[in-house]
Amino acid sequence: MPRKTVARTARLASIPLGVAGRAVGGWGKRLAGQNADEVSAELSARTAEQVFAVLGQLKGGAMKFGQALSVFEAAVPDELAEPYREALTKLQSAAPPMTTQAMHRQLALQLGRSWATRFTEFDDTPAAAASIGQVHKAVWHDGRTVAVKVQYPGADEALLSDLRQLQRFSRLFQPFVPGLEVKPLLRELSDRMTEELDYRAEADNQRAFAKAFLDDEKVHVPRVIASAPKVTVTEWIDGTPLAAIIRAGTKAERDHAGRLLSEFHFSSPARAGLLHSDPHPGNFMITPEGRLGVIDFGAVARLPDGLPRPLGQMTRLSIDGRSDELLRLMRDDGFVRPGMKVEAEDVLAYLAPFAEPAAVEKFHFSRRWMQKQAERVGDLRGQDFKTGRSLNLPPQYLLIQRVTAGATGILCQLDAEVGMREIISRWQPGFADA
Repeated sequence: MPRKTVARTARLASIPLGVAGRAVGGWGKRLAGQNADEVSAELSARTAEQVFAVLGQLKGGAMKFGQALSVFEAAVPDELAEPYREALTKLQSAAPPMTTQAMHRQLALQLGRSWATRFTEFDDTPAAAASIGQVHKAVWHDGRTVAVKVQYPGADEALLSDLRQLQRFSRLFQPFVPGLEVKPLLRELSDRMTEELDYRAEADNQRAFAKAFLDDEKVHVPRVIASAPKVTVTEWIDGTPLAAIIRAGTKAERDHAGRLLSEFHFSSPARAGLLHSDPHPGNFMITPEGRLGVIDFGAVARLPDGLPRPLGQMTRLSIDGRSDELLRLMRDDGFVRPGMKVEAEDVLAYLAPFAEPAAVEKFHFSRRWMQKQAERVGDLRGQDFKTGRSLNLPPQYLLIQRVTAGATGILCQLDAEVGMREIISRWQPGFADA
């Protein structure tokens, strides 16, 4: 992992410079008579390849940002999406690993010089490498197969520096996520990063989830065996990655995965007092017995009282078309700033499509549906864009909103049909009694 700020900034700056250079080259090819569509496709593919290479090599905050973008690729229009889809999906579960020597040094610092005696087997080849750490498969001294997550040396130095630099280039990434503002996403990621650097805190989060879902028929959370500030040892979990189901799963497999993911998202605040806040396919899998396997608990929202009741009430009022009550509730809870003039019918028109999954017995989440929502709220000339600019998202709802949007993005990638109304009725306070 490049550690010096100057070196990392230079890598990040190479993205817009590369885009500009390819644009000039593409202009020259068009002048020479090459087909415009072929030139555009080539430029998109090469840009996507560079984005993955830079964000993946830098790991840290750069890769974390790429993973956050990856769940929103479903909103990108199909004619632009394919190269970016493939590149961003790679960021969900793979990155260039650290050297064996560096990994052993980190293990010795965290678990002691005799760390190897704790294991009867240890695979030096990482099973997965992601934003701030990589995972190795091993056998604990008592015979249990375990996952050993080792944080990259220098991750703490690089993380926030990346996100500050990325804000300078935020406009470049906007085409990847139409309808979502990139700068607020970067600010919110910065707020969460320091939490993820302390693996002991992540271990505590995972223990809470494992206890809440112990022996659950639908969700499996691996138990924590040992932890240190930059290393965790947990039970190993096998399964089919969600990315593989998105890519090649049957309809039944995609619907099943979507249903389990939705239930986990809505039920965990009530059951664990926590919301898993890193929703991308690399953190989920379907186990051989058909359960949702969940990993990576570095980022969580603490919701000791469960999901906020106003969210359920707003969803119900939107479905029922009760615009005046909806606007009144939103003003009372800070979703409309004091003194801001906004029409009740415009607010209803803006929110009702987002509530559509809860309005029917089963809802089909698709890329086209998500693209329509992105186009609708991102149209600078449309009323929905103006209405959205007039609304406010209170700070306590920021992380919940991002997690919900990310989970919805995964459902659209899965092209899943899910009975959301039943799930929301059971787990979202305020929905059934609004």
